[in-house]
Amino acid sequence: MARTILASATKEHVIGFDQPFTMIGERINPTGRKLFSKELKEFNYWRVKKEALAQVEAGAQILDVNVGVPLADEPLIMSEVIPLIQSLTDVPLCIDSSVMDALEAGLKVYKGRPLLNSTTAEEEVMERILPLVAKYDCAVVAISNDDTGISEDPDVRFEVAKRIVNRAADFGIKPEDVVVDPLVMPIGAVNSAGTDVFKLVGRLRSELGVNTTCGASNVAFGLPERHAINNAFLPMLAATGMTSAIVNPLHEGLVPAVRAADVLNGVDPSCANWIKNYRPAPAEGTGEGARRGRGGRRRRG
Repeated sequence: MARTILASATKEHVIGFDQPFTMIGERINPTGRKLFSKELKEFNYWRVKKEALAQVEAGAQILDVNVGVPLADEPLIMSEVIPLIQSLTDVPLCIDSSVMDALEAGLKVYKGRPLLNSTTAEEEVMERILPLVAKYDCAVVAISNDDTGISEDPDVRFEVAKRIVNRAADFGIKPEDVVVDPLVMPIGAVNSAGTDVFKLVGRLRSELGVNTTCGASNVAFGLPERHAINNAFLPMLAATGMTSAIVNPLHEGLVPAVRAADVLNGVDPSCANWIKNYRPAPAEGTGEGARRGRGGRRRRG
């Protein structure tokens, strides 16, 4: 049974088949956000702090950290942002970049065992990323595309993922440390996108024994009320075997939907986490202390 063990300096987190679904917060990412990009280029990290704290408060168990801004010193920014976030929260981090030097800059300063995002099946990419994974003993996201691009055929994407898992083994990287992203297609363009990924996740789990993740919001790209689709999609992914996803935990209804899936999938024993988060607070004057106050004194007679 695959158990991907990640850690900060003080806290361990396990992604696994028998574990609650892992939410990886996506908000520390300047893509499409002009003000955030400008701030990062100026080494202004106040928004990084804000997004980190808000996502953990909302329920994210891991934070994805992407500081990629054109013409910025990404390795330097990454080397400063990682320790900053680790000083604010104890959740593990996912170091996310397409720049090799930025990935290694983050790994050098990271305390614990992070997730590295990511490698593809392109041989040149694997030759650069997998030795880094082995050197720093971390886990890695493996994206199911290669030099031919992204196939719409889920069987092809399975074979691409299998190639990465096998290539990782050449570097001493175990299957449990490869978290496969099977790639979610927009359902507005590919009508079978949902059922394709459900079947693919099942195969990745049963045949390769690997944990999985995805950018869940891709499924509803271009559609109205896309958050409603996302909130329905995540529990369905969890039911078919996906063990994590990169999400925005601040979107209304998303975190309760994931926690409800944990209950229904049997990975929230005794519904303890659900009850802890959603049990109504006792009305004023109805708590245990109030009951003792009303009925605790003996009557004389």
